[in-house]
Amino acid sequence: MRVFRRALLAALSAIVLTLSVTSCSDSGDGSTVRFGYIGDYNGVSLLAIANEQGLWAEEGLTPELKVFTNGPLQIQALGAGDLDFGYIGPGAFWLPASGQSKIVAINTLTFADRVIAQPGIDSVADLKGRRVGVPEGTSGDMVLNLALREAGMSQDDVEKVPMDPATVVSAFVSGQIDAAGIWYPLIGTSIKPKVPDLVEVASTRDFADSSFPTAFVGGRQVDDELTRKVLAVLRKANDWRVEHPDETIGLSAKMLKIDEETVRADAANVETMTTNDLVAGTEDGTVDGWLNGLADFFVSTGQLESTPDPASYYTGDLYTEASGT
Repeated sequence: MRVFRRALLAALSAIVLTLSVTSCSDSGDGSTVRFGYIGDYNGVSLLAIANEQGLWAEEGLTPELKVFTNGPLQIQALGAGDLDFGYIGPGAFWLPASGQSKIVAINTLTFADRVIAQPGIDSVADLKGRRVGVPEGTSGDMVLNLALREAGMSQDDVEKVPMDPATVVSAFVSGQIDAAGIWYPLIGTSIKPKVPDLVEVASTRDFADSSFPTAFVGGRQVDDELTRKVLAVLRKANDWRVEHPDETIGLSAKMLKIDEETVRADAANVETMTTNDLVAGTEDGTVDGWLNGLADFFVSTGQLESTPDPASYYTGDLYTEASGT
């Protein structure tokens, strides 16, 4: 199967929206950290907590937060030197695994990705020969490939149409595509209200033997000192999120400027873990198992040539050493 290492990110035409949550420090009192995220519960919850709890200032940091539509665009921004850190879903893990960035922390396990189809299409098998829109190289692409493999099919059995997430939404709503590999909350907020009888023909929840972590990423060369400070922020925010789920939904809704019920529905697709759980998982090989499982899958799709050692792209030693528990 062909390798998707061609200029994937250049083909993604989504416009990056920039949101500066707090102005950059000109006084020299702290270091500005440029942090990318996706506008959903997974992407914003720890950042919203860190803002509200003053965790950045505790580490001498001033955040400059930028919202993106997907993970691959953040990897591109990291490579261009426009970001210091970002957030990705499981569908983009092939990018750090291929050496294009480093995973600095695992965030959550997610079950938000779906293959959705127009009314009257009832199964993955029914997608044969049909137009399927996906943001290529993302979790939408991943869940489509998983579903096709489970059904004994391949990408050659469908007409795959690469699109940015916003175009997937508009193309599905207008009936220009028969199906899509896409995720919540976009499905719930932007597609279902206009196509209420759409059919979810596949979900990451269907693959009980697989794990789908989300992560925070840095560039190819990680600044250990800055990364330790950022990890201290993320670790403290992570434990606050576990202990205060309802308050976290409220803070996330405030940051996203949407209602709390929408965020609550999004959070229902997320499994959070304590920092101690993530440290233990890093030390006992659980996280390596998740990374290897995804890498094996990406080898099967042609996005990776081989499964790399997780130590080559996950800075687990920094995560376990970071202060802030």
